[in-house]
Parts: sequence; C-alpha cells; structure tokens
Amino acid sequence: MLEGLRVREVWLQKVFENEEFRLEAEFHIANKVVFECVKGKDIEDYSQYGTSKDLNEDGDGYPVLRLNEFDKFFISEPAKRCNLIDRNTFQSLQLKKDDVLICRTNGNPKLVGRAAIVPQNYNYAFASYLYRIRPNKNIINSATLVSFLNSRYGRIEIEKFAMVGNQANFSPAKFRQISIPVFPKGFNAKIEKMVYTAYSYNEKSKYLYAEAENLLLEALKINSWQITNSQFNVKNLRDSFLSSGRLDAEYYQTKYDNLFYLLSKYECDTLDNIVTIKKSVEPGSEAYNGNGVPFVRVSDVTKFGISQPNVFLSPDDFNWKELQPKKDTILLSKDGSVGVAYKMEEDKYCITSGALLHLSVFNKNYLPDYLTLVLNSVVVQMQAERDANGAVIQHWKPSEIGKVLIPQLPMSIQKIISSKIQESFALRAECHRLLEEAKMMVEREIGK
Repeated sequence: MLEGLRVREVWLQKVFENEEFRLEAEFHIANKVVFECVKGKDIEDYSQYGTSKDLNEDGDGYPVLRLNEFDKFFISEPAKRCNLIDRNTFQSLQLKKDDVLICRTNGNPKLVGRAAIVPQNYNYAFASYLYRIRPNKNIINSATLVSFLNSRYGRIEIEKFAMVGNQANFSPAKFRQISIPVFPKGFNAKIEKMVYTAYSYNEKSKYLYAEAENLLLEALKINSWQITNSQFNVKNLRDSFLSSGRLDAEYYQTKYDNLFYLLSKYECDTLDNIVTIKKSVEPGSEAYNGNGVPFVRVSDVTKFGISQPNVFLSPDDFNWKELQPKKDTILLSKDGSVGVAYKMEEDKYCITSGALLHLSVFNKNYLPDYLTLVLNSVVVQMQAERDANGAVIQHWKPSEIGKVLIPQLPMSIQKIISSKIQESFALRAECHRLLEEAKMMVEREIGK
C-alpha cells in the first residue's frame, strides 16, 4: 500500500535518545551515507562568525566578503564595505590562507552549506551569513574539506542537518554534527595539489582578461581621468530634449560628452550595424518548473559564464531549439543588471529570459570576442548607464541598445585581444574541470 513512498517509522524513545533531537520527518527519512568518518566537531580547530554590521556600496570602510563573491571553490574581491567596525575587529576577521568559508543562512536551501577555500591571506573581513572553519590538518586539509562539502555526499549531510524555515540555516553547531570522511593522507595531499593548481589557472585567467581590457583602453587612449565628471553642464533645447527626448539632468552629465568626444577620434559603428538583435521569451513565474529545459535569467549570467539555473521550463510549452543560444551568440542583459555580455562558447541546452538579448555578429570587421569585451568595457557600460538612468528598476531599451557606438580597432589588435580572451576562458574551463574532478575523486573514494 505504501510502496514507492518515502516512509519510515521511528520510535519516540529513539528521537529523545538522539543528541540532535530532531522532530521533523525530513530528518528521519533523509539519505544516509555510510563511510568511515568523524564528526565535524572532531576536525574543527577553530570557527568564527562574520560581522553582522550593515554594509555599504560607497567604498567606505573595510572590504567585507559575502556569498556573492564566492568564485567556484575560491573567493573574489568584495563588492561591499563596512565602516561600522574598528580596526581591531577587522583584524580579527581578516581571512587567512586555508580558511574554509561556509554559507550559514540563505533563502535558497541549495546555497546553504556552500563552501569556499581562502587560497591566500586577504585584507578582507566576512559577513555574518558566512562563518569560517579551520580544520585539523592531521585529519583533513582545507582543500579536501571544501571538496567534500561541495560534493554530492557533502550535500546529503548538509541538507540532513540544516534547519529549513523562511531562511535555511546551517550553523557551526550543525557543522559539528555532520559526518566527515577520513581519507588517507596521500589522498588529502592529492586533492590539495589539484585544488591549488586550479587556483593558479584561475588567477592566470583573470590576469589575461585584465591584459585584454587594458589593451583595449590603451588602443582607444581612454583613461579614467579623461572621462571625469563636472558638477554641471549647459545644454540648449535643440541639443537636449529636441534631439534625445530626455529631460532628466543625469542624461546630460559631462562624463558622457567626454566619452563621445574620445570615441569621435575613431571609426565607429552603431551596434545594429554589427549584429542582429533577437529577443527571447518571458514566460512568467507560473511557467516555472522543477525540471525540464533550464531557464537562464540575468542573475545566472556574468561576463565569464552561465551558472546552473534553478528554474526550468516545460519543453512542450516552448520551442527551445529556436530559443537556445548558439555558439558565438552574445547574450546581453537589458533589465536589472544592464549591459552584462557573455559570448557562448558552445550551443547550450537552455532557454534564456526575455531580459537577455541574443546578438549575432554579421559584420566581418568585428570579432565576437573583441565585441564582447567592448560591450563589458567602460565604453559601453557608460552608454548603458546614461540610457538606463532614471528608473527604479534599470531597463535598457532595445532601440537604445541598437544605437550604441562601438569603436572599430584594426583587425590586428582585435586578434591579439581575442587571443588573450580565448586563452583566459580556456584556463577558466580547465580550473573548473580540475575542481569537478576533485569532487568526483572524493565521491569515488567514499564510494569504495
């Protein structure tokens, strides 16, 4: 009668005897992993919560890391700062090499327990919805611990012990209760070497991408001091509202005039003379599914790639073959975080949100990698900022996007820039492959 249902009987006495004393049914029917292990409390040398003080985006105070800045298994530069902590507090929260950062709380249960290793000393603090663990290296090193926590078996343990309500929570107290496998020392060393090799590839990838960005700006002779803003600007009616239809003062800031003056020294095309612009679909949240064709939204896209979506659409409701982004298609965001561009490295099984435009290059004077870099550069970001200003939720009209000015550099320079970008992305891909292999090695070792 109950065949196929996840049902288990548990004596109340056993619940009371269990040190976790968990009453919710999910805890008692959760998957159980059997391996030689210790508890989290046995490997924890040190743990610490981050700061709960408010953060700001004004660049004021000390840099504070959030979950947003987790970069695969590693971390990137914090986007926010805190001016409400003193130097002593900041120093007590500074991240040290081999710290393991764990997401403590989040509205998305799948992100709770996500872990990253700190691969070197940083002058960053960290926020309170993270905490750090320093493991006993005689039992498990930081690289292997992060690989386990991010693996399939680690997720089973995390999801078993996490507390789920309006916000999911996986506190240090819950970390101490999970089972952590004991691996041979040689295995620990192998995982550590693999993870730190991946880190070196990741850093080289960032360096090459920065080189490409600098090469672009040097070729255009654009420096930050050349596009500084003054406190006021004077425009007559003919050169303002009658030509643009815009009355908001922000649209006429002098920094935009400075940018267009610099671009006037080069041969430029409008974007609609370089690419065809195709819109995707916006099905509405009622069409979201737990499985089917992955639905990629703006929040899933960065200039470096597409993260795994957590929303899906039914393939029966949409012609996904017509809507999927193909190799060399450039995705460009027009809503929310406007102006984010990513060039597809291969055909992808997914449907993109209507907030992501598909750009296909037809003008042979522009290489796709070069164009993508220009779209992500200050050259186009300032044009996006000018056009999308004045709205509570930023929206960049496709008609405005088509009129964006793109400088045409000599093909020889475009090829050098494209080569650096391609090498950068190849290194990122190898970094990702090594990290996935580290997780699978942990899973295979447990599976033995």
